[in-house]
Amino acid sequence: MRSRLSTLFDALLPVIATLAALAVGAVMLLFLGINPIQAYGSLWQGAFGSSNAFAETLVKATPLLLVALGICISFRGDVINIGGEGQMVIGAILATWVGLTFTDWPGWLVITLSMLAGFVGGAVWGGIPGVLKAYFNVNEILSTVMMNAIAVQLMNFLLRGPMIDPSQAQLASKIPQTARLLDAFHLARLVPTRLHMGALLAVILAFVVYILLWRTTLGYRIRAVGQNPHASRYAGIQVPRYIVLALLLSGAFAGLAGAVQVFGVNYRMITDGSASGFTGSAGFNGIVAALFGQLHPLLSIPASILFGALLVGANSMQRAMQVPSALITALNGLVVVFVVSSEIWRHKRQRKRMAVAAREEPPPPSAESKKPNQAEAGA
Repeated sequence: MRSRLSTLFDALLPVIATLAALAVGAVMLLFLGINPIQAYGSLWQGAFGSSNAFAETLVKATPLLLVALGICISFRGDVINIGGEGQMVIGAILATWVGLTFTDWPGWLVITLSMLAGFVGGAVWGGIPGVLKAYFNVNEILSTVMMNAIAVQLMNFLLRGPMIDPSQAQLASKIPQTARLLDAFHLARLVPTRLHMGALLAVILAFVVYILLWRTTLGYRIRAVGQNPHASRYAGIQVPRYIVLALLLSGAFAGLAGAVQVFGVNYRMITDGSASGFTGSAGFNGIVAALFGQLHPLLSIPASILFGALLVGANSMQRAMQVPSALITALNGLVVVFVVSSEIWRHKRQRKRMAVAAREEPPPPSAESKKPNQAEAGA
């Protein structure tokens, strides 16, 4: 019973961490003279209060889920991908280029090719740190963060130069954005909301990633490398190959998230000079959604919806209660810190339980104990 309760507690740790973060946020609201119950009520209404509000939550959750699926793959392979922002940007650039280049092609074909271009672009951008990690022992945290910076500067150059909207090119104050995609290239929407087919695609891919990780040899080898690379190498698994593959697939899903964001929401690429100006920080928030879902693709679905609701509802709370924008940022940051901390604590509890179980396990019978005594031998 104690073991079951401990397992249940570990499973609920992300939820408890989120509630703890909201409790700290409530104290901050009280210091500002704002009723926390009313503030969180407006947050709930903004995220789930109507069909349109719920649709906006799902729209915000879609890129989080796609990034989270990639994070589930990379973290299971014991490689940490912090480059989701840059991978989203590169995937979006390639997808947008396809949409703006092949304007005479059928819409369904351009959308398909654009999604594939985003997938491949993110895979290449994630595969580069994978190669550096696997064959040159370069820390993947450092390399993926640096790749984010390169992607942002590349985006700024393209959106202010070769890919800029022709209507902006001649203006003195140019807006860094591409031309708008043709209506035939937009992902189908659930009218009258902004919910698009990208959300359904993300859910389908969550089941695909689950099958990949737990029902295929490829997924088993990725997880084996993540659990113990030395034992995997002894068993004949090409460890460097699967390190590269884990980061490659992780980047691919982030790149697909960028493509979906362009073809389902923005219909063009636009930036304020930073990655978050386009991604909305989905490349980082997707990591938290994956950790909240305990690095399980299917559990990442409700986790992404929860964080999508927090992002949408926080904006509604800011408008309704006149909450400072800095507090909204702090509240989101609190949730991130508490959830990540709970994941670290969960791993420590698991290691402690394994150590206790190892101490309590009876030793194997020795060779002396296996020898029959004289009476038994005489009998």
